[in-house]
Amino acid sequence: MNIAIILSYDGTAYHGWQAQRNAVTVQQTVTEAIAALLGQEVSVSGVGRTDAGVHARRYVANFHADCTIPMDRLPLAINSHLPMDIAVSGAAVVPDSFDARFCCTRKEYTYLIHPGTIRDPFAVSRSYFYPYPLDVAAMQQAAQYFIGRQDFAAVRSMGTPVKSTVREIFTCEVDQVGSYIRIRVSADGFLYNMVRAISGTLLYVGQGKFPPQEVRRILDCGDRKQAGPTLPPQGLYMSRLWYDETSELDAFQLSEEWNVSGGLL
Repeated sequence: MNIAIILSYDGTAYHGWQAQRNAVTVQQTVTEAIAALLGQEVSVSGVGRTDAGVHARRYVANFHADCTIPMDRLPLAINSHLPMDIAVSGAAVVPDSFDARFCCTRKEYTYLIHPGTIRDPFAVSRSYFYPYPLDVAAMQQAAQYFIGRQDFAAVRSMGTPVKSTVREIFTCEVDQVGSYIRIRVSADGFLYNMVRAISGTLLYVGQGKFPPQEVRRILDCGDRKQAGPTLPPQGLYMSRLWYDETSELDAFQLSEEWNVSGGLL
C-alpha cells in the first residue's frame, strides 16, 4: 500500500531533508524509524528538500510498504522510533499514483525575523535575530513586487542547475506577529535559497537601504548582487502545502495558517 505521513521537524540538528552519505538528515532518520517499526526496507519520498537548519511545520512524505497498523495509530508507532525533534502527526492510505513531491501543487515557506535590542536565547535557532527596528509597512509594500509569474534569477543562489528561473509566486506577505516579523511566500516552486534571498531583500527595504519600488528594478535586471543577502537558515519554515484531488489528506489541514504566536516555542 502507499502511505502518506504528515510530519513536522526542528531542522537544527539535521543537514536538511535529503539523505546524504556523511551527514544526518531528516529523510534518513524517518526512513530508519519506519523500517525499524515495520521490519522491512522502505523508500520515503518527501514533498521537497529543505536545507541544513531549516524547519518544517507542515511536511508530507509517502512510502510503499506492507502495514497492518491502523492509520490512526501509525503516527504514534513511528514516533516511538523517532527523536524528539521530529514528529509524525497523521497518516493515510493514498492512491498508488500519489507522490508527495509531484502531486503537490503549491507550497508556502515562512521566514521569521526577531527584531529588538535583546535576543531571546530560546529562539536563536528558530528565527533570525536582528538588533534594530524594521519598517514592516515598507516591507509589505515591497513584497507585492514579488507576486506573479516572472524571472526570479535576482533572488536565488547558484546550486543545482535548473532549466528556467521563472516561477509563479501566488502570495508574498509581511506582517508583525507578537515580537516576530513574519514573511510568507507561496509559489508553484522555488529556486535554491529563493525565500531566504527574498527575505534578505525585504530586510534591506525594512532597514531603509532602498525604497520598496526598487524591488521591481532588481527583479527586472536579474542581478543577484543587486538584491539583499541570503538570510540564515534557522528562520525558515515550510509552513503550508496544497494537494489537489487527494481527499485522504484533507483532514490534516495542510493549508491551514500556522499560528506563530501560539506555536513557535
